[in-house]
Amino acid sequence: MPKDKLKTIYVCTQCGETSPRWMGRCPSCGAWNTMTEDVVAEPARPAAGAAKTARTPGQTSLVAHRLKSISTTEEKSRIATGIRELDRVLGGGIVLGSVILIGGEPGIGKSTILLQLCGEVSKGREVLYVTGEESVRQIKLRALRLDVPQENISLAAESDVDEICGLIEQTKPGLVVIDSIQTMRCADVASSSGTVSQVKESTSRFLSVAKSLEIPIFIVGHVNKDGAIAGPKVMEHIVDTVLYFEGDKTLPYRVLRAVKNRYGSTNEIGMFDMTGKGLAEIDNPSQVMLEGRPLGISGTCVACVMEGTRPVLSEVQALAGKTAAPAPRRTASGFDYNRMYLLLAVLERRAGYDFSGRDVYVNIVGGLRLDETACDLPVCLAMASSLLELPIGEKTVAIGEVGLGGEVRSVPHLETRLREAQRVGFDTAIVPKHNLKLLDPREFGGLRLIGVTYLREAVNAIKIKK
Repeated sequence: MPKDKLKTIYVCTQCGETSPRWMGRCPSCGAWNTMTEDVVAEPARPAAGAAKTARTPGQTSLVAHRLKSISTTEEKSRIATGIRELDRVLGGGIVLGSVILIGGEPGIGKSTILLQLCGEVSKGREVLYVTGEESVRQIKLRALRLDVPQENISLAAESDVDEICGLIEQTKPGLVVIDSIQTMRCADVASSSGTVSQVKESTSRFLSVAKSLEIPIFIVGHVNKDGAIAGPKVMEHIVDTVLYFEGDKTLPYRVLRAVKNRYGSTNEIGMFDMTGKGLAEIDNPSQVMLEGRPLGISGTCVACVMEGTRPVLSEVQALAGKTAAPAPRRTASGFDYNRMYLLLAVLERRAGYDFSGRDVYVNIVGGLRLDETACDLPVCLAMASSLLELPIGEKTVAIGEVGLGGEVRSVPHLETRLREAQRVGFDTAIVPKHNLKLLDPREFGGLRLIGVTYLREAVNAIKIKK
């Protein structure tokens, strides 16, 4: 019987394209420097004259279920995690048999939230936690620090995928956590742990066990220097849900975002506060994001961004100062750099404010990233406020998209945003005039609505009320 031969191939970490030689640019997706070396086993060729096994017509072990007989009730198809913010991101809980990939930078809180999740789920189900990076004693110490219930949680320090799958099939727990996929290894795959072939094959085998036994599996994935989950992009296509932990490790706030979810929305986010006892849920993100705001200072304005169905108020800061360099410097943190340049051009050409000899800095407080066009108006007002040394009222919120003609265009979900501003305690809202035609100002008692058509009108409306 001839043995399998080993061969070296190069695999694109973005799309999974393979090549027999290294190339600087992937021929399939066009990404640069994504071809990584991998060693795979070349299948042995059958001996000459060997007969091929033919499938017997009409014989199969496959069983098809009638669509009508499959249960879809929430009580049977989902598991409540006990963590409301996580349930929100997952779409109402963990779907039975789903494979969920969670990624993020080292130290962001992936293992912490999964251990807290195990503690909550273990109150009603058996949980299996498999680690390939730490010992069971180290997991025990973390569980003691987080005050996690330990009665129904089983730990295993193993990296062999077949052994882990056998343990899952034998014990049939209610939830499985794999930490992490880069440390897992299939014995029959001729490459080291963390390589493309190992990560793909390991994920596929965990998926097969999860679907056959209807056991949900959480998989931890490391990220590369670009912030994407390390390994082939096809790994994200295999799993059912992909979650990313975002936030600056130097700040206490964490944002959990779904970038793929077969059973729910990808627009929802969960917000957490990193404490000494683990990750604590933030029930009122707007109040937390606005804590410690400077009062009576120019260059700050409050924006309202929609994260799925949740409105979140966030502070936009801008600083425009004289430059000593031939070319002014422009920097944006938490806001699109090119979008900031576009808004500066509109302020100069359409509103008549000169930023040509000034450095401009834009910062979104709290580690959030504002990608919505409804944040154009507060960014423009913050930059104009800093240029004119004109403070904006501390109880004023601005909402609107800015066009190249200097017009303030309407935005979706304005009523929901205004309700949030009203709940937090704001008394003035600068909004697009076109949106006011669809609203009744009497429904927003205590909140004065200022409708503007052009950017210059909005700048004239930011004077502090006497």
